[in-house]
Amino acid sequence: MGWLSKILKVGSGHRIAEKNYQANYEEDPNSHLPSTSEGLWSENENEDIDRAIAISLVEESQKANNVIDRDYQLEEDELLAKAVQESLNLESPPQYTSGNMYQPYLPQYQFGSRICAGCYNEIGYGRYLNCLNAFWHPECFRCRACNLPISDYEFSTSGNFPYHKSCYKENYHPKCDVCKHFIPTNPAGLIEYRAHPFWIQKYCPSHEYDGTPRCCSCERMEPQEVKYIPLHDGRKLCLECLDSTIMDTKECQPLYRDIQEFYDGLNMKVEQDVPLLLVERQALNEAREGEKHGHYHIPETRGLCLSEEQTISTVLRRPRYERGNRVSSTMSEPYKLTRHCEVTAILILFGLPRLLTGSILAHEMMHAWLRLKGFRTLSQDVEEGICQVLAHMWLSTELMSSQDYNDVASTSYSAAPTTSSRRKTMSKFERKLGEFFKHQIESDMSPVYGDGFRAGQMAVHKYGLRTTLDHIQMTGTFPY
Repeated sequence: MGWLSKILKVGSGHRIAEKNYQANYEEDPNSHLPSTSEGLWSENENEDIDRAIAISLVEESQKANNVIDRDYQLEEDELLAKAVQESLNLESPPQYTSGNMYQPYLPQYQFGSRICAGCYNEIGYGRYLNCLNAFWHPECFRCRACNLPISDYEFSTSGNFPYHKSCYKENYHPKCDVCKHFIPTNPAGLIEYRAHPFWIQKYCPSHEYDGTPRCCSCERMEPQEVKYIPLHDGRKLCLECLDSTIMDTKECQPLYRDIQEFYDGLNMKVEQDVPLLLVERQALNEAREGEKHGHYHIPETRGLCLSEEQTISTVLRRPRYERGNRVSSTMSEPYKLTRHCEVTAILILFGLPRLLTGSILAHEMMHAWLRLKGFRTLSQDVEEGICQVLAHMWLSTELMSSQDYNDVASTSYSAAPTTSSRRKTMSKFERKLGEFFKHQIESDMSPVYGDGFRAGQMAVHKYGLRTTLDHIQMTGTFPY
């Protein structure tokens, strides 16, 4: 409609132009004009119309350009707004036709924001804690043990976890296995305790000199809440060792036959029927004093191979246990030892577990075998060393045969009976006890028993038992 309005405006001007043309016509009558004034009007009108149309087209073109510019600017504004919204994460995540959505965007907190290490939420205004290189809500900083908030000024840590000092002490401060109290610190502020090298029993250093008794077999200290069984010679036995204890001479005879079979299996049969007697501590000490050429282990002798004629008091009846873990006196009688050969008897301390009694008996049997075979007088380290080797061998064989028996018994409903006392199921503790007795032999630091055993063990491993014995008989030393 814009171009139409321009035509109307030209038409009004057209009338002015008409008058002018008329005046001009009147001034110049000689000019060549159309034949009539009507024809002149039509020609001028057409020119005006053409001019109006051209002007209208130009204006319409300008309007169209203005519209395009506004649309383009609007599109740019929309794109800019969209980019700003995405940068501020204000726009909901776009959806696709497949139904999948963008993964939730985890906003990056600005510098200075604090995230609680307990609940992983942002810490706003208010109180907070700065501990263990992290920030915490006060209610989120909790003890690893009791899960209660830690409000004390001091706390303990373990593995980068916080603990109340009392909870840490309860869980990590070592307790004495004897008195069950926390092991005290020494003057330097350090926790100092004693520990058994095999059983790892921890105890306060004060128990070493306050009269706390030890088991005469496994050497563990007596806990205050568990009382050991006292023997009338002053020794004490723990309840676990008591289960396999051999108490009198008659009870020890099956074990003696087992040791003889063990020697027979090594081609080292003891031809002489050597008496075996279980005796009390006092009788053993007296026999040791009367033996001219005997070797014995300090601080206490638990076995002896005699070659002198003596009268020995042997234990005939095992003691009875009464209320309060009290033990009645043993019954003993004198036994006259007559020398028919180089060996008169083997004495073993009564009241020891079967495996310990057997290892002592295997040791003393080796002394008897050396004397009966006419070996020269040997140095203590060589004779005691090779005797310890035999004791260690018997313990190893015993534990191995028991394991084999347990494996067979575990795969069948019943096991065939056997006459050997060695072939029986051992308890877990008894096996542990056997390993302890082996450990005692291996770790003995005495120059006679300890060093002698290690030298003899090395020789047997390298050359075999028979070659080692032949070398000892010829030279009196271990082969190297």
